[in-house]
Amino acid sequence: MKIVLEHLTKRFPNRNKKIKEEVVAVNDFNFEIPDGKLIGLLGPSGCGKSTALNLICGLETPTEGRIYFGNTDVTDLPPERRGVGLVFQNYALYPHLTVRENIRFPLENLRGKDKLTKEQMEEKVREAAELVQIKELLDRRPGEMSGGQQQRVAIARALVKRPQVLLLDEPLSNLDARLRLQTREELRRIQVETGITTVFVTHDQEEAMSISDMIVVMKEGVLQQMGEPQSIYDDPDNLFVASFLGTPKINVFNGRVEKSGIYIGDSKVLDAYGVKDRKVYVAIRPEGFVVDPEGALCCSLINREVMGRDTSLVATHPDFTGERIRAIIPSEQVVEKGTSSVRFSLKPAKVCIFDAESGRRIRL
Repeated sequence: MKIVLEHLTKRFPNRNKKIKEEVVAVNDFNFEIPDGKLIGLLGPSGCGKSTALNLICGLETPTEGRIYFGNTDVTDLPPERRGVGLVFQNYALYPHLTVRENIRFPLENLRGKDKLTKEQMEEKVREAAELVQIKELLDRRPGEMSGGQQQRVAIARALVKRPQVLLLDEPLSNLDARLRLQTREELRRIQVETGITTVFVTHDQEEAMSISDMIVVMKEGVLQQMGEPQSIYDDPDNLFVASFLGTPKINVFNGRVEKSGIYIGDSKVLDAYGVKDRKVYVAIRPEGFVVDPEGALCCSLINREVMGRDTSLVATHPDFTGERIRAIIPSEQVVEKGTSSVRFSLKPAKVCIFDAESGRRIRL
């Protein structure tokens, strides 16, 4: 089911009654979620991603704009008539019911032509449990299960009615690191098997990039960029997107464009033909550094962290905007112990420059 958002806006009254200006949680969203894809809504806490999800499912009413499922305008439809499945961060399972009863609960509320017999409900429960691989747990209660198992029950309950759209709001936040990795892989498998259009809200960029067909990056209610994860990582539109995606984070230096060159301090690190002189931020991905005795960028070396196939060099520079530079180099590039400084040349494809005032990307 394709989802289309047209000029979608949501404003709330300011909690501070002394301030009359409303809070804009979602600001003029215009984008299309393709049929059968898994989309990651990504951004820091408070950016409006959960509000956007609530607008799609009908728990919130937009201040302006329209929402379409396929060619059907669902803006004014209540949640139960939109054909959506919801999975929340806190699972929201009924503790006194068994897994079977929790999964079956949405089916018991069906009425009219949609009403099912007990046999039909049992078959659908079994299918949903098999899909999330908890068939052997159907007679347990939530309190007898791990967090990962409870999350699977919540997913099965959302899927049992075979919704047109599956909406997931921070579904992995309560799990430990190992379970998060395992469960996100399971989510991807389930989405591929069912083909249900899925919107996945998270603040974890690694999580979103690893399982999403596309990601939507948000900041303060405004859509910053939408596209395939690797494409956005390699080609960010602004400094916020570049800084938000990637682990370790992109390394940002104060710099300038001068006489068709990009300078960090007094060192020309790359060419910038056709770009007018101005102050810029020079952003370098950790994998964009090459140890080179003749390299233009000289940094003070603090530490080497050997990680097997790679080595992380921790360094500083007077024009670096953060605390520590992290350069990831292949382990065969040897930097001797006791070295106090290191010179780098840069991989042009791993370097972005941004206007110092607006933060917008300047493409070379």
